[in-house]
Amino acid sequence: METIIHSPNISPTGIRAFFTTRYFSENHNSMRDALIGESELKEENIYLPIQKHTNHIHILESNMGPVTADAVITDRQDVLIGIVVADCVPILMYDRNRKIIGAVHAGWKGTAGGILEKTFQLMMERFKSRADDVLVSVGPSIKKCSYEVDARVKDAVEGKTGQGNYFDPEGNKYMLDLAEANRIQALNSGVPEKNIWKSEICTFCNPDTYYSYRYAKETIGRQGGFIGMW
Repeated sequence: METIIHSPNISPTGIRAFFTTRYFSENHNSMRDALIGESELKEENIYLPIQKHTNHIHILESNMGPVTADAVITDRQDVLIGIVVADCVPILMYDRNRKIIGAVHAGWKGTAGGILEKTFQLMMERFKSRADDVLVSVGPSIKKCSYEVDARVKDAVEGKTGQGNYFDPEGNKYMLDLAEANRIQALNSGVPEKNIWKSEICTFCNPDTYYSYRYAKETIGRQGGFIGMW
C-alpha cells in the first residue's frame, strides 16, 4: 500500500515534498522509518512543532527543540520539517528563488486566523520572499462534502478569506471546504494560481487510506505533510 504522495508541483532536484497516508503513521516506529527512508536524514534532523490549532509560526534556525506552533519555515538545508493532521489541511511551501521551505497546519481556527497569510508575510519580511516565487501544495483534507460547521465557524473563516466557492448552506449549518479557503487565501496573498496545487482527496470519504477525526469521532492517528532541502 502506498504511504507517500509526492507533491506534483514541488519537485526540483534537492527538494523532498510529500504527504502521507494513514499507513505511514500507525505507530511511531513506522513513521520514523518512513521519514528516514524518504528523506535519507537521521531522526534528529526531522522537525515537527507542538501543534495547538494556533496561528503561530516558528522560524527554525539552529535549535531543534520543539515549540508550540502550527507552521514552520526555514532556510536550513539539512532538515525535514513537517506537520501532522487528521482532517485539517496540510500545506507545503517552497520559495524557489530564496530557497525557503514551509509546512503549515490549517484547521478552521488557523484558517480563520490567517495562518497561511501570516506565513507568507513572515517569509517576505524575514527572507525577502516574493509571492511569484512561492510554490504551494495543499494536501488531502476533509472537503465540503463531509465537513459540516455552524455559522460561527463559517463566519470566522469567511471573515479572513472573503468571497469564494468554499461553503454551501445546509439547513442552519454550512458545508465548508478549508482546503479551498486556504487556496483562496494564497491567491489573496499574491501567489499565482499556476503556482498552487490542491489535492481533491477527502479524508472523511477515504477512511481506509486516511485518518479522519470526524469519521472516527476520536483521535486515532495522523498523517502528515513534510518538506526538506539538501
